[in-house]
Amino acid sequence: MMGELLTTVDVVIFFGSLLAVMGIGLWAGRKEDTSADYYLAGRSTRWWGVAGSIFGSNVSANHIVGFVGLGFSVGFAQSHFEITAIAGLLLLCYGFLPIYRKLNLYTLSQYLSQRYDDRSRILYALIMVVVMVIIQMVPGFYIGSRSLNILLQGGPGEIDPTWYKLGIILMALVTGTYTILGGLKAVIVTDVIQSMLLLVAGLTVAVIAFAQPEIGGWSGMTAMDAAAGGAGKMHLYRPMNDPDLPWTGMLSGLIVLHFYYWGTNQFIVQRALSARSDREARLGIIAAGFFKLLIPFFAIGTGIAAFYLFQKRGMDVAQDAVFTTLLTELVAPIGCGLLGLVAAGMIGAILSSLDSMMNSSATIVTFDLYQRYINPEASEKRLIWVGRMCIVVFIAGAACLTIFIMDPNSEESFFLQIVDHQSRLVVGVVVAFALGMMWRRATSAGALTAMFAGVVLSYALPYAYDTYLGVDPSIAKLFGQQLSFLHTVAVVAVLCVLVQVIVSLLTQPDKEKSKLTWVGLGIVKASTLGTITILCVASLVVYAILAITMIAQWVSPCTAAWLAAAWTWAIFLLPAVKEARVEGGTFAPILPLLRQDRFWAGLLAAAAVFMMYYFY
Repeated sequence: MMGELLTTVDVVIFFGSLLAVMGIGLWAGRKEDTSADYYLAGRSTRWWGVAGSIFGSNVSANHIVGFVGLGFSVGFAQSHFEITAIAGLLLLCYGFLPIYRKLNLYTLSQYLSQRYDDRSRILYALIMVVVMVIIQMVPGFYIGSRSLNILLQGGPGEIDPTWYKLGIILMALVTGTYTILGGLKAVIVTDVIQSMLLLVAGLTVAVIAFAQPEIGGWSGMTAMDAAAGGAGKMHLYRPMNDPDLPWTGMLSGLIVLHFYYWGTNQFIVQRALSARSDREARLGIIAAGFFKLLIPFFAIGTGIAAFYLFQKRGMDVAQDAVFTTLLTELVAPIGCGLLGLVAAGMIGAILSSLDSMMNSSATIVTFDLYQRYINPEASEKRLIWVGRMCIVVFIAGAACLTIFIMDPNSEESFFLQIVDHQSRLVVGVVVAFALGMMWRRATSAGALTAMFAGVVLSYALPYAYDTYLGVDPSIAKLFGQQLSFLHTVAVVAVLCVLVQVIVSLLTQPDKEKSKLTWVGLGIVKASTLGTITILCVASLVVYAILAITMIAQWVSPCTAAWLAAAWTWAIFLLPAVKEARVEGGTFAPILPLLRQDRFWAGLLAAAAVFMMYYFY
């Protein structure tokens, strides 16, 4: 099986890293006596643990490998998935998380139960288990085993089904061992390590690719791209009728998906729930956001560099083989164990996503189904035992599905397919959470109807459009012959809001449950919420004006980027300065200001906004 790609040093580093991660995970989670210990790491996680675990849970090898391939084929427009994620992270930080932590939740479905009723709770639990186990764990095992086999066999080529199955079993055993025995603390500690390995691996490949004489660094690549014969891949925005990444969908439907993924997704939010304090949770989320903004440069940018590199060398490379070709052509010849390190980072990234989904799925089943309906008086040990058994079932089920339904030699790109399938299940969930927190009048009947409507409409709307509207040339010219899943999400979100509002107005609210809003829980005053709304609307106006002046070429993208970033940072900076003055005196010394999480949140938001204009 071992090809010439991995040397003995590479193999030692690779398998040594896997064993070390498993051992550290077992050591970290050796004392899990209560359900809070097992499922929320004893609510003692520091900010760096929250950051590393959120980043590691989100970014897996299929993320990096897929983004390198998409950078190669699509270009920098794929970066929207990372840049606009900052909106979702900040909404979690200052919108959703304060409510979750104030109510001391284990699962997010507990909020739906307290705010609405158990019907919404059960529906959310079922949706999340399907999303995590089938839509996310199965592709994780698939991409992981494929990548492992390609590395071990010496490069791209036909993958032996037997070795493909063994790769899945190996990953299941490694992740299952420390996740089952160690709980969330083991998951978080290993996620931090695996996140570091991933960053080292991604940056290593990027540095080597950009260092090639045909590329000449980032500036050389951008110059080639902007030249007359360039492919123009360094632009963020694609036409409205683009089938995959229309700019209108990126600024609407994708934002909704980010609100779901970062704000209402159990396996992401659970890391923030485990933080020792609200401030540690916020700092961890913000730090994870800065890591996210690196991906457009070391993954998508590397894919664009590979496009020009292979073009100049006369190499014909398929999209899904770009990353492995970079390893075989650029990294492997250097030696020194670099390839083993990169391989460890890639596989470690998959493990960090798998372990998070295993633990979070088990948390949902244990608290939302077992404790709620089967054994309300279950002891702490019993709750831990049930969670462990759930993880065993989920691992076995996902591994078997991957083995029997996924073709190891498929050439399809899975990243956008995963997002598409996930988007069909979750739009109504976002609406139910958001309206429940903002609007006292939202009722349980309205929320349940919106959650069901979201699923039905997400499947019905594309069919209706493709059948009746997409055939009209004038409409197809605007939105394409087939409706992009991002446009689908945007339209369905608006319809779900209307559905929940109408049904809520037709039904009676529960006075006690209606108090579980931002204002009702004392998270924010009604007057402050009004000010925030005005600032959001004003910001949209400012961003639109800058975009119009930039498109009209009255200002350069660079100038528009700096102005938009300055406005964004100022919104966060003013309250941060006010708090710093209270802490540090009249003149707001720099150290108290740097301790304010809003200072860093503003810098993060400004960086994201800057990129959205600069790479126009």
